[in-house]
Formats: sequence, C-alpha cells, structure tokens
Amino acid sequence: MKVEKIVLRRMKMQLKNPFEVSFAVLKERDFIVVEVHSKDFIGYGDCSAMPFPFYNEETNNTAWHILEDFLIPLIFEKQDISHPEEVNNLFSHIRRNQMAKSALDCAIWDLYAKEKGIPLSQALGGNRNQIETGVSIGIQQTSDDLLRVVEGHLEEGYRRVKIKIKPGKDIKYLEAVRKRFGDIMLMADANSSYTLNDIDLFKEMDKLNLIMIEQPLSHDDIVDHAKLQAAIKTRICLDESIHSVEDARKAIELGSTQTINIKVARVGGLTETKKIHDLCASHNIPVWCGGMIDTGISRAHNISIATLPNFKFPGDIPASTRYWNEDFVYPEVTIDKNSMVEVPQTPGIGFQPITNLYDQFTYAKKEFIK
Repeated sequence: MKVEKIVLRRMKMQLKNPFEVSFAVLKERDFIVVEVHSKDFIGYGDCSAMPFPFYNEETNNTAWHILEDFLIPLIFEKQDISHPEEVNNLFSHIRRNQMAKSALDCAIWDLYAKEKGIPLSQALGGNRNQIETGVSIGIQQTSDDLLRVVEGHLEEGYRRVKIKIKPGKDIKYLEAVRKRFGDIMLMADANSSYTLNDIDLFKEMDKLNLIMIEQPLSHDDIVDHAKLQAAIKTRICLDESIHSVEDARKAIELGSTQTINIKVARVGGLTETKKIHDLCASHNIPVWCGGMIDTGISRAHNISIATLPNFKFPGDIPASTRYWNEDFVYPEVTIDKNSMVEVPQTPGIGFQPITNLYDQFTYAKKEFIK
C-alpha cells in the first residue's frame, strides 16, 4: 500500500441520552476520524479518546497532537506498507497514546482489506457471519430507573446486560435487576471505583450469578486484582489495566483475571488486539470486545475483530440507535431477536460515511499530503 494522503477530522455528536459512569457523565461524543488515502481507496479509523483524561491519559487534543506531529510523519516516511501489522512495529517506540495509534492502525487495516477486495473480518482471520452483542447501561439515579432501562433494552432484543456501578449504587441495584428479570446474562462494570477494602461487597455479589465483574479495582492494577480474584468466585474481567499483549501476559500469569475486555482503541489497534486474542486463547482465557460509546467507524472495526474465535462473550457492539439519533455511516447496524449483528461481506469495514452528516458533524479538518 502506498499512502498518498491522510485526513484528520474533529467531530462531535450529541448522545440520545446522558451516559453516566463512575468518573463522568457524557452528553456528547467528541472524537477524531482518520482517513488514509491510497490512489484508489480510503481507509477509515476512529480515535476514541475523550475530552478529558479520566478513562486513560489521552484526550482529543493530545491525540490530535500525537497523530499530526509523530504518527502521520512515520507513515509518510515508510515508502510502502505491505501489511497493516507493520504499523504496530512502526509506532512501537512511542510510549502509550494507544487511541491515537489505533485510529491509524485501524484505518490502514480497512485500506488493506479494500485493496485486497475482501471484508475486514476475513483479512483479520475471523470466522463468523454474525456476532452476538450486549448492551451497556450507565449509572441510573434509582433502582426503579434502572429496571425501566433494562426492560426497554431486553424488549429491543438484547440478551446480555452490563450495569455500570459505583459505591452506593451497586449491590442493591444488581439485586433488583436479578430479582425482576431472573437468569438473564448479567454483568457489572465498576470502572476502577473500588479497593480491596470492598472484598465483602464482592463476596455478596457472588450470590448474584454474574457472568463477570469488570475492572473493580484501580485502573493500572494487576496485583490487587489477583488477590480479589482468589477471594471471590465471580469471574474478574480486566479492562483499563490492559494496554498491550505484555500487560495481558502479566495479568494472566499473576491470576488477576479470567477474561479480558479488549477495546481496540485502548490497546492501540487491531494488530495488538489480535496478539492479545491469540495469547488469551493459548491460556484458555476467553475474551470479548468492549466499546467506547462508539460511532459507526469504530463500531465497524469492533464487528470485524469480534469474528475471531476466542471472542466468547457478547460484546459492547450495539445497534446504531443505541446512542445516536443519527449516525454518520450506512448501512445502519441492527440486532435481531437473538441479539445478533450481521458481519459485512463487502470489502473493508463494510460501511460508508453519509456525506452530508459526515460534514455536518465535522468542526475541524486538516489534510496531510505525502
């Protein structure tokens, strides 16, 4: 592949409803879309950084800086890219900034698949025509509010429900959901809001038959999670703690986790996602695909990667209407009665920007020509 031009877009979309996690309330999504142009095709990637450094160290402003001043020049310095996995090595000396890296990595995977004339899922080695998805529910003001939201999503067809929790809005909320809806696939996501002082609380959660508890302890911890996993029966899932295949290896060796939520953006792109997937498969550690309140571009990459065989749990890859009144890509993503999403069979990610919406949601744009 010969990259001739790269375009960065700063974009903003309003959420249908505010989304609360343990560290923030989101009312809109500010993000960066990357276009990588060859002579005949365009590959698309999405930088999922937030406006604030609360989930990880990156923000939209820092990601733009890293893309413009470091990553794009590295792509232009390389005369030809024979395979997208080369990008991961090309960026390896730049510390962290995984979401900025992911945007370019994913765009080049899309470009590669388009030039080969194959779906991105096939280029990645996937083997599914459908993937199962679930829904992630932000923290609600009351347990009654939560029950109404859960009921609505179950009626839409979702079968796996993830409940965001934080101290004071945890066990009683989960108990209410379990009591009302019975043996649904239920999990909790703490977004790093607890400590080992809360072990007794997690032992109480053992009684709820959760499929997992996601990132209960510190965002950068793998040691204390090993102690917690040894003390409870419920599967611990690591999210924020895992930024690379090396992080995953150490966590597995310590016994800190029984599954990993692989967010493509958090680990630096599709190449590193594949490495983590393969490592976990070799240790019989199932993985699943997380989301970052995704737009159509990042959702498309998630759909493709979730076709790999060790993605065993339903991912956070919801229908287009989950977060947006209008997304800026087509076709629209829908779920069927079994909570399944169709995997595109057209070249690349299988989705295209809707020109007027793509431009409408763009508030800054810069082109880089080789």
